Amino acid sequence: MSQRNSGVTAQVSGAPECESPAAEAACSVLEVLGRVSGKWSIGILLVTTQGPARFTELERQVKGISRRMLTLTLRTLERDGLLERTVYPTVPPKVEYQATPMARELYDSLLALTGWAERHLHEIDRSRLDYDERTAGSGARTPVDVRT
Repeated sequence: MSQRNSGVTAQVSGAPECESPAAEAACSVLEVLGRVSGKWSIGILLVTTQGPARFTELERQVKGISRRMLTLTLRTLERDGLLERTVYPTVPPKVEYQATPMARELYDSLLALTGWAERHLHEIDRSRLDYDERTAGSGARTPVDVRT
């Protein structure tokens, strides 16, 4: 591993602190949902449920992801039990990532979510434009577009 990525595992292992025992369960669920609902996680899981994928294949298929973000996300998904990393003893080493059975179970939900997003994308864009037009003269702040 290169010097630049030596602290990656430590960066992805931190969990938010829950203030009370009552909030602990909700905190855990929110943490899991945050990890699997991220833009990069979804893309990686959609690719790896189709079969094993190498790092460079994932880099090509998950549009816009940087090498560092791919590395961080792969490690997070592996640590959470959603990906299996297999290293083959070849020169140079061949490494493949594949979705675990738990991730395959999640796949149907991800397909439903991405399908919903595709079906309603234009409606959401239209609603944003309508909202912005309605609130433009009122002095209300326009929210930042969070689709990045």
